[in-house]
Amino acid sequence: MHATLPLLLATDFPPVSRGALQTLQVNLGYKCNQSCLHCHVAASPQRTEMMDADTVALVIEVLRARSIGTLDLTGGAPELNLHFRDLVRQARKAGVRVIDRCNLTILSEPGQEDLAAFLAEQGVEITASLPCYSPANVDRQRGDGVFERSIAGLRQLNALGYGDAASGLVLNLVYNPQGAVLPPPQGPLQEDYKRELLLHFGVRFNHLHALANMPIQRFGSALVSKGTFGAYMKLLRNSCRAENLDTVMCRSLLSVDWQGHLYDCDFNQMLGLRAHLAGLQRPHLRDLLQNDPAGARISVADHCYGCTAGQGSSCGGALKPGVSVDVVASAAVPAARMGVQA
Repeated sequence: MHATLPLLLATDFPPVSRGALQTLQVNLGYKCNQSCLHCHVAASPQRTEMMDADTVALVIEVLRARSIGTLDLTGGAPELNLHFRDLVRQARKAGVRVIDRCNLTILSEPGQEDLAAFLAEQGVEITASLPCYSPANVDRQRGDGVFERSIAGLRQLNALGYGDAASGLVLNLVYNPQGAVLPPPQGPLQEDYKRELLLHFGVRFNHLHALANMPIQRFGSALVSKGTFGAYMKLLRNSCRAENLDTVMCRSLLSVDWQGHLYDCDFNQMLGLRAHLAGLQRPHLRDLLQNDPAGARISVADHCYGCTAGQGSSCGGALKPGVSVDVVASAAVPAARMGVQA
């Protein structure tokens, strides 16, 4: 059990149920070429968990059987899985939109020299981590030299047409705060990113996704060790906005771990909170071939406030991009007003 899980389970987060399944988010393994401080997966070069060929084949079978429109590939570094490229090819052949959650530095790893060209050839949408446009801030959070390698990766992608609206090759960036604070409004921050990256590095991209740091795994453990876990949870709870519940990602997404087990989101996967499906104790990908997850209850805990705080947070960025963090305190919705007991 992860250290923060007992602190999160006693929750008054409101009940949420699943709608139609639109996205299958597949974690291909926890191995990564980086060890970022904010990583909610606790991925690193030392991790060995990787999805095998049989489970990858089952992913394709489920995509077709359920007519799922989007395959969202994550890790670790998903590209380090030996079956990554075959999965991408098959999904694209089936007409599925594929998102690769790329850390950018993987593009310069030995053996990955043709990765960018492969992604462009397949028309894969790239969502890339870049927690700041400042070299010092990025290296502090992700390791020495990461910013320089990330910029090199972005330039490589730009040269292939990524970030150019006319090319159809989508390149999105992801921002995470440096500490126990909410991300600033996504819209103005995106403008800053676009201006600074183009001016100083000649880099262009399509959209910026601003994500809140989740109080789990490495970040959660750091909060506990510093004695700030309670304060951060209070910030998330007090900044909760009821309208964000309508568009939280778990309503239309299922998360799949490297063994094929099902979770309501990637964060629940890291906490071991399994999805609810037809009363099964350990729902698996294969169970989706006979069971429709629509209408099922979603497993919630206190970390779910991270998705509903302020402008909201999801794998696709802010849920309410226009919300200013400055007005969150006055607009906060207590749990009792969200239809649950405080």
